[in-house]
Amino acid sequence: MWVSIDLCLVPIGVGVSLSPYIKSCLSIIEEHKLEYELGPNGTAIEGEWDQVFECVKKCHEAVHSKGAPRIYTTLKVNTRTDKKQLFKEKVESVRGS
Repeated sequence: MWVSIDLCLVPIGVGVSLSPYIKSCLSIIEEHKLEYELGPNGTAIEGEWDQVFECVKKCHEAVHSKGAPRIYTTLKVNTRTDKKQLFKEKVESVRGS
């Protein structure tokens, strides 16, 4: 099943700078060859369900291995059965492109 998600992963107990942790997640997303769009408060990711959620799991494992004792994650999940719609297409439909 095709899925698009908005992922906001917040390491807790590591100080105020989160960029090293987010960079490690971006590397994992790229290794999984998933389409993504980095935002200021989260990352949109799309792909096959198993691949996307394996990626989320790997992100958690990587951030814990970098020393984060706790992670708070919010996740929005979007699926459709009538057609495969990329998140870029959704944005374009709103902007009228």
